[in-house]
Amino acid sequence: MIHSIDVEITAPVYDTEVTDRVRDAITAIFPGARPELRHGELTATVHDLEQFSEQLHRQTILDTARSVFFDTRRGDSFSFTLSKQAAFEGVVNFVVDEPGELGAISVRVRVTEPSVEEVINYVAPPTEDGKPIDVSEER
Repeated sequence: MIHSIDVEITAPVYDTEVTDRVRDAITAIFPGARPELRHGELTATVHDLEQFSEQLHRQTILDTARSVFFDTRRGDSFSFTLSKQAAFEGVVNFVVDEPGELGAISVRVRVTEPSVEEVINYVAPPTEDGKPIDVSEER
């Protein structure tokens, strides 16, 4: 399935942090990202969520991801926040309350096509007994 999406990634870089470590945290989760430092934060744009989706599958957190994605859906986009500290280790950990002392990585996904629902179903498919189910077969 071909998706047309823009994934905007931003993360503050605090005075106590090493910029390269924050950059490494972003690229651990989004390997295609090339973060640039602007006004005290790193920003990057990628156009696919393949590796991110694979990580969600590996960590078996598809239901959590779906919940976050649908809860933050606004029009043609959805967004989420990731723990910077967990990202340093290559682990996806959604921040739902306070981002913690290191702050967080903010991600906004804008969908051109097919639709927000289809992109979410692709990145984090629904599950049954913890196993992903293919929603395209049910149509």
